[in-house]
Amino acid sequence: MTESMQTPPPAAPPPPTPAPAAAARPTGITILAVLSAIGGVLSLFSGFVVLGLGSAIFGGAGALLGLVILALAGLSIALAWGFWTLQPWAWPLGVVLEGASILLAIVQFFGANTSIVSTLISIAVAGVILYYLNQPGIRALFGRA
Repeated sequence: MTESMQTPPPAAPPPPTPAPAAAARPTGITILAVLSAIGGVLSLFSGFVVLGLGSAIFGGAGALLGLVILALAGLSIALAWGFWTLQPWAWPLGVVLEGASILLAIVQFFGANTSIVSTLISIAVAGVILYYLNQPGIRALFGRA
């Protein structure tokens, strides 16, 4: 056979078309997810300590406080996962938890005799996070446009 009579090798198949890219997670949401996860894990530890020691020292009130801390730790860990995976329910959960954080800072200021500086810092941090979560691009990522 001559060279001109040989059949060419089959052409390589075209590369697969990439799947449509999921919405990229902004750096701010990544930071909030990581901080929420860290806070949730630390709250788990403190919740178990308060549940154990608090119930031994203060009875039912200590146990109740420990259970509340554990519930908030669970919500914080759920929020971290929701932010990390851009779940639609994470946005309202984040807004509610930050709003509750502002209210808690105010209640602690009047009830626990905390300093005005720590109260203002707590309110400012929660306020900045609420402002960030309400930016149109962030709301749109969670289907809240």
